[in-house]
Amino acid sequence: MKGRAEPPNPDASVVWHLYILRCGDGSFYTGVTTDIERRVREHQEGKASRYTRTHGPVVLVHEEECGGRSQALSRECAVKSLSRQEKEALIARGSVTAGFNAEKR
Repeated sequence: MKGRAEPPNPDASVVWHLYILRCGDGSFYTGVTTDIERRVREHQEGKASRYTRTHGPVVLVHEEECGGRSQALSRECAVKSLSRQEKEALIARGSVTAGFNAEKR
């Protein structure tokens, strides 16, 4: 309609992140979230996913800011399609936010 402003998008200011966890058995788990600290804690407590619950403990080894949800989901799909060697290279050159690296106790 002419002259009418679009309603504000509540997700416009929300930043989504891609993260990779290294599980206790050496496997990787890739996911997206708007709150890295909370999501890693949920994985460490066994409340986030069946996979990490059965393959823990987990350590955050990579994290990237992706912008919006759509971009984060696209990036997640791309990372999940990488070989193990490619994921290890990504982790080696990527960034980890300090403070979230503690293993599940």
